[in-house]
Amino acid sequence: MTYSVIMAGGVGSRFWPMSRRARPKHLLPLVNGMPLIEATIKRVLPIIPQENIIIVTNEYQYRRIFEILPWLNENSFLIEPFGRNTAPCIGLAAVRIKAQDPTAVMAVLPADHIIDDVAEFQKCLQQAIEIAREDDSLVTIGIPPTRVETGYGYIQRNHRLNDHLPIYQVKTFAEKPNLATAKRFIKSGDFYWNSGIFIWRVDVIMKHFEEFLPELYQRLCEIEELSTAPDAKKQLRYIYRRTRNISIDYGIMERAPSVKVIEGKFGWGDIGSWEEAYRRTAKDKNGNASVGEHLFLGSRNCYVNSAKKFVAVVGLENVIVVDSGNALLVCDRNNAQDVKEVVEQLERRKAKRFL
Repeated sequence: MTYSVIMAGGVGSRFWPMSRRARPKHLLPLVNGMPLIEATIKRVLPIIPQENIIIVTNEYQYRRIFEILPWLNENSFLIEPFGRNTAPCIGLAAVRIKAQDPTAVMAVLPADHIIDDVAEFQKCLQQAIEIAREDDSLVTIGIPPTRVETGYGYIQRNHRLNDHLPIYQVKTFAEKPNLATAKRFIKSGDFYWNSGIFIWRVDVIMKHFEEFLPELYQRLCEIEELSTAPDAKKQLRYIYRRTRNISIDYGIMERAPSVKVIEGKFGWGDIGSWEEAYRRTAKDKNGNASVGEHLFLGSRNCYVNSAKKFVAVVGLENVIVVDSGNALLVCDRNNAQDVKEVVEQLERRKAKRFL
């Protein structure tokens, strides 16, 4: 069987002040009036049946997702006691799937991506699933870069593995680069953006947990034994408290000997910052883009998002203005990635009303 694991526990701090704990980015209707998570689920339904879709989230977001997607059922959810990054999240889902089918293929997707060409995405995902089903490789999808971007991770490809499919052996993974490094990546012509989409068999990823993250693997074995425990929820919290916070990229993907990347030309976007929202919004002749009532005077290349307040921008360039009711963001577009630092400062100040 094939399962889809949708990771939906993050907040999207670079999308503050719209993205909050109570209403994180993947619950916002940023695409065709549809919440991002709903669009993510509907993209995979033609390939993977609804009963095989697992949404990994937290207790609070579970209730919010259920409210906006009541056609799901409780078995569609897997609740993490607290966030521990992507490796524990994926491991927890692998344990759930292993109990149903130890050799099932699992396709792991973030809940907050935008895909322009859904048919091409489905074709690419199906190809990746078939590859993962046939061998012991870890498969990911790489996106041909369309610009120099410091907000994404990168994947460097090696030799091509198939004459009919654009699939390559992975040479290396790279974290989010600085501007000079990103320019070098683009110039080389052999780097993809890291989509954060992963496909593999359950037995294969469990072996990689055992080899490269043995402590986490031990925790997953403990979780596996909880299925019949009367206090399973309490025990899961105890185990998770002792679980290391680590990403699947750093923990496994960068270290595994056989990782393949298939090229995905389907118009991918990670709405990770307001700069990406600006890129995807229609612009006037001066490069200004807006959501809500606005007025631009002598301004160029600005972005405004304000659903309830009229906003006038006068004599400014490359500025982002976002109003969420009780919070206002004003920043240079070049600093859009730094918005997460606002959230970090608010957390230190315990300013919960703004989080």
